Formats: sequence, structure tokens, C-alpha cells
Amino acid sequence: MKLCGKTIGFAMTGSFCTYEKAFLQMKILREMGATIIPIFSYVPQEIECRFGSYKHFLEKAEEISDHRPILTIAQAEPIGPKGLLDVLLIAPCTGNTMAKLSMAITDTPVLMAAKSQLRTERPVVLSLASNDSLGLNFKNLGSLYSVKHVYFVPFGQDDSIKKPNSLVAHMDCIPTTLEMALEEKQLQPVLRPYSLPS
Repeated sequence: MKLCGKTIGFAMTGSFCTYEKAFLQMKILREMGATIIPIFSYVPQEIECRFGSYKHFLEKAEEISDHRPILTIAQAEPIGPKGLLDVLLIAPCTGNTMAKLSMAITDTPVLMAAKSQLRTERPVVLSLASNDSLGLNFKNLGSLYSVKHVYFVPFGQDDSIKKPNSLVAHMDCIPTTLEMALEEKQLQPVLRPYSLPS
């Protein structure tokens, strides 16, 4: 297994409806022999929602990974200079995070982790979950797609009728995407359809 022995930063932002799938992938990566370092943006550290509480999210990440999550910008800053991660995964990556990353804004632990990782030319993988990826955020998606060392988990329109601007990553592709990113390659095809509505 190509990910065995690798250290993966698993950064989570605020698309709570995808958390169940994200935690499943965290568990799979751990079972593949990877070391998982959880990183949380500020939003999931403070919000109670119908998908769970912030306390539950933090505890679950620590339980799966056996590592305490990185929760502050100061804790995330040394990631690059100290070479702490082989690859950084942002899953889910919201439109807000994607927009800020494309503009080099670093006002959350996840964004600082990405900046710190990229400054040492190590891979960052984005697993999109955004209702406006094909709307106002489309320019940010295009901008990041051309950035060296940034890779995407294959994605598609999850509901082209009710949410025509929404894109969500196929999270089951995360392990293979990470393997390819470590070889400085983008997993193809990037655009993969969900089941079409009848």
C-alpha cells in the first residue's frame, strides 16, 4: 500500500453534511497504515448542528487518528518548515476555504496548514463540497486547478436540478488521489458524474 507509513494531514472545514463520509475515509487511511493528523477550521470547532456537535467531531477525529487535532493557526504554522506531513488533504473543502486559499488568505488553522505545506512544495489535495463551485466560486476553482502542488479529488454535480452550481468530491477516490498526488500527478478523470436524476 503506497500510503503505508505516510503522514497525512486530514483537514476539515464546515460542510457538515459530508462529515460521515469524511470520517469513513479517515478510518480507511488509518487502516492502510498511514499516520493521520487531524486539523480543524474554526467553524467546526464551535458550531452545534443537526449533523452533530463540535465536541463529537473533535473526539471522533482523535479516536480514529490517535492524535489530538490541530486547532489553532500557531499549531499549524510549523507543518511546512518542520516537514511534518507528506500530504495535506482538505476534506471537506468548502467554497469559503477554496476562495480564501486561491487568494492566499490564512485566517484559519486549515488555511495556515495549506500555506505552510505549499511553501515547502509538498502536495495539498482538495476534496470539494460547495454549493457555489460553479457559481461565484468557479473562478477560484479554476485558479487553484492550475496551481502547482494542488490536486483535486475527482468531483461532480451532486444535484444538477436543485443545486446546479454545487460540486461534491467522490470521497471514495481519496486514497487513490493521495497516492497520485505523492507522485505529483492529478488523478484522472477529474470530472465524474453522480447518478443523474430521473
